[in-house]
Amino acid sequence: MNTSVIFILLHLGFVICQGANPCCSQPCQHRGVCMEMGADSYECDCTRTGYYGQNCTTPEFLTWLKVSLKPSPNTVHYILTHFRSVWKIVNNVTFLRNAIMRYVLTSRSHLIESPPTFNSDYGYKSWEVYSNLSYYARTLPPIPHDCPTPMGVVGKKELPDVKLLAEKLLLRRKFIPDPQRTSLMFAFFAQHFTHQFFKTDMKKGPAFTRATNHGVDLGHIYGQDLERQHKLRLFKDGKLRYQVVHGEVYPPLVSEVQVEMHYPPHIPESRRFAVGHEAFGLVPGLMMYGTLWLREHNRVCDTIKIVIEDYVQHLSGYHFKLKFDPELLFSEQFQYQNRISSEFNTLYHWHPLMPDDFHVQDEVYNYQQFLFNTSILTDYGVNSLVESFSTQIAGRVAGGRNVAPAVLKVAVKSIEDSRKLRYQSINAYRKRFNMKPYKSFEEMTGEKEMAAELREMYGDVDAVELYAGLLVEKPRANAIFGETMVEMGAPYSLKGLMGNPICSPEYWKPSTFGGKVGFEIVNSASLQRLVCNNVKGPCPVASFHVPNVKDSVTTTSNASSSHSDQNVSPAVLLKERTSEL
Repeated sequence: MNTSVIFILLHLGFVICQGANPCCSQPCQHRGVCMEMGADSYECDCTRTGYYGQNCTTPEFLTWLKVSLKPSPNTVHYILTHFRSVWKIVNNVTFLRNAIMRYVLTSRSHLIESPPTFNSDYGYKSWEVYSNLSYYARTLPPIPHDCPTPMGVVGKKELPDVKLLAEKLLLRRKFIPDPQRTSLMFAFFAQHFTHQFFKTDMKKGPAFTRATNHGVDLGHIYGQDLERQHKLRLFKDGKLRYQVVHGEVYPPLVSEVQVEMHYPPHIPESRRFAVGHEAFGLVPGLMMYGTLWLREHNRVCDTIKIVIEDYVQHLSGYHFKLKFDPELLFSEQFQYQNRISSEFNTLYHWHPLMPDDFHVQDEVYNYQQFLFNTSILTDYGVNSLVESFSTQIAGRVAGGRNVAPAVLKVAVKSIEDSRKLRYQSINAYRKRFNMKPYKSFEEMTGEKEMAAELREMYGDVDAVELYAGLLVEKPRANAIFGETMVEMGAPYSLKGLMGNPICSPEYWKPSTFGGKVGFEIVNSASLQRLVCNNVKGPCPVASFHVPNVKDSVTTTSNASSSHSDQNVSPAVLLKERTSEL
């Protein structure tokens, strides 16, 4: 077959059958591709899956051996989060640490297909899937339109009412703090960092993205397009434009740089700050990070290292110390490109992280007072916000019933968008990412009350939707997430970070960063250094984790009393952190 014929078939989306769709039952296992061959007939393409047979269920010998010897994801997680003394030794033996980190990177990243194979309009490989960057990619194809039920062939004829689902299973009754003691500093970092590549095109719909680079391009700091970048640039000494308030550097005003920012009409011009992302005026936590990165750029820029060694490290809960070293992959087969999947965008809606209210120094702000209030940033300063956000615990994401009422509508929208995208079930994604599907609602939730609600709503455990399943799934022991969130999210994250061209052999060298001095700055980056290099006076402790110490604040009858166990005195925190070091 010549090249022209291949391209024609890709553009046509070569499909033979018409009528009933036998692929609705998702018969092909282990990443086999289902092909309709006529009415009630299908064929599974098992090429390079390591399996064969009608449904790609019979393993080849090497596959059988590998699967037999490979521990389950939960076993691996247990090993990595226990045996602290052993991991302390491993972390200090360079060749062992490098070998384990190389395995972590390759085993996770290879779960993400590159180039992408599906998007929301094409459940088969086509040239449009590969070339049209305005789409999010898809890890699993959408459920066909002509299936007996919304989830294929299982479950009820109609999905549960989305608002009823959210109110019964997602809405917070009482704040559930994260047992890992994740801080709001982490929550705002997650939101700030990911919005450079999660940029859904609201006009076109949830299948489309406005992010042209599908990865870490720092568009949330510099602006997505050249016009916005130029407006935010000072064009002097390589700096970004800024203003000085109370003797410190902050982002410029919208009126000065004339870039679009999303502020409600009642916000005065003097409080409308302009940064790379148009929505970052939403909460002071986002504008705090915008200010830190602006100051850091005007000083010198850092990289992906902070994300892996601070952010992903905290997410994992591992005693094994993660390492950002692109050279670990130079001897491996690795593609330095990435496409953001819509499933990655969906699973990252971690709104249970948000507390009932926000504590800044001795004040407590509700959502109405906190949203779009940039004066909190300038009145208190970056130091105070870092200190306050590092000492307030975020909510647990998994386990259900922990989405604050103020953001429940965002969870509702996530479910509605997921239905438009026709995602397959959470069990289908568990199988795709090498996890065993849940056999019962009780196994999924780890309890009986929500399991009964799910059974009433969905009828079959194989019909539970992806996003709802991720939020009601039982959390791992003393962890913020359940198994599915971690085992799905980690491959997307690591492929997106390490697939960045800056990590490739051609870019990862001193000359890219202006010489050895610049390269050393990049290699020594950390969250704490980012903060300390860009604030005046004593540097606050910047942490994604709130230490488990008793707060000495006396319980009072004011609004903050109900949160006295979620915050730690900065002085106590600093003393403990110093003793740890």
